[in-house]
Amino acid sequence: MTTTSRSRKTFNQGERRFLSGPQDRSSELLRLLHISAEFIRGFWKLHPVGPCVTVFGSARFSESHPYYGLARDVGRKLAEAGFTVMTGGGPGIMEAASRGAKDVGGRTVGCNIELASEQNPNPYLDEWITFHHFFVRKVMLVKYSYAFVVLPGGFGTLDEVFETVTLIQTGKIKDFPIVLMTSDFWNPLIQFMRDTLLARGTIDEASFELMNVVDSPDDAVRLIRDTAIRAFGLTYGPRAKHRWFPFE
Repeated sequence: MTTTSRSRKTFNQGERRFLSGPQDRSSELLRLLHISAEFIRGFWKLHPVGPCVTVFGSARFSESHPYYGLARDVGRKLAEAGFTVMTGGGPGIMEAASRGAKDVGGRTVGCNIELASEQNPNPYLDEWITFHHFFVRKVMLVKYSYAFVVLPGGFGTLDEVFETVTLIQTGKIKDFPIVLMTSDFWNPLIQFMRDTLLARGTIDEASFELMNVVDSPDDAVRLIRDTAIRAFGLTYGPRAKHRWFPFE
């Protein structure tokens, strides 16, 4: 076992202990300091990167899969529209979107995650940062983005979609476009929400306005461009620069 693998295993064991219930106060304080340091590191690294659009989707699709090609087209179109493409930094859909942006000279950023089974940053990233905690990573992917494009994925992708929808629904973020790519994948989930959640009163009809299902990368980027630029007043001037001092 390599030194990196041992340190990753040790950290994951510590995280499991942290999430397993109350620990002694010194351990809780130490963990809090680690989490705070991770937030500060993320804020410092990602402050200059915007305006970003985050692309989510499965890490499991290979280059030969049609969804990989679709994600690559999405990344290309976003970059052509002037957006920085932000992803979770790993393989599959994340790699494809970053690769598409680099095809046309676009800028890419990855928020990688440290896992028990190593996830290396893909080779199409201009900048990346690796996080230990999923919740810190998710904060960064929302904080520095103005829209989500969500391609087919599994539990992690669904978690990201529904957390973002909840943030919009509860007014924590506003005018944040969520675009679900490919109706054949997402329509069964939308139908379940109508037949079960809406029918039993756990959501209302307005909830469906928070998500947009499209099949064309052009339609996805057009929706994001029109909504995000109008809502946030985005411009494409010089990016912010890192300063040597922490408070600006």
